[in-house]
Amino acid sequence: MATKKIADQGRAVLVTTQHRGVFFGYLLGEPAKEKVLLRACRNVVYWDTEARGFVGLASKGPSKGCRVTQPAGDESTLFDITAVIACTAEATQRFEDAPWSQ
Repeated sequence: MATKKIADQGRAVLVTTQHRGVFFGYLLGEPAKEKVLLRACRNVVYWDTEARGFVGLASKGPSKGCRVTQPAGDESTLFDITAVIACTAEATQRFEDAPWSQ
């Protein structure tokens, strides 16, 4: 389920904002600089050096040393977008597996 590009489920992305926010979720609709709509939005509060930055999170996903919130629900709107990066299947699976909570 996590890696499918189904219209009502969204596409797995990592989003950054002008306010230094980093979020993982499933993009609903098309991204815009002003705002994006995510399903099952998670805030990446902290990532360790193993992640190698937010692009590394989109590529490999979070490791055990990262801190990520639980999903927020059906729809979250984020404003002042600086980047929307497609996540790999590996990264998406790691976000869903939640290694930081084990």
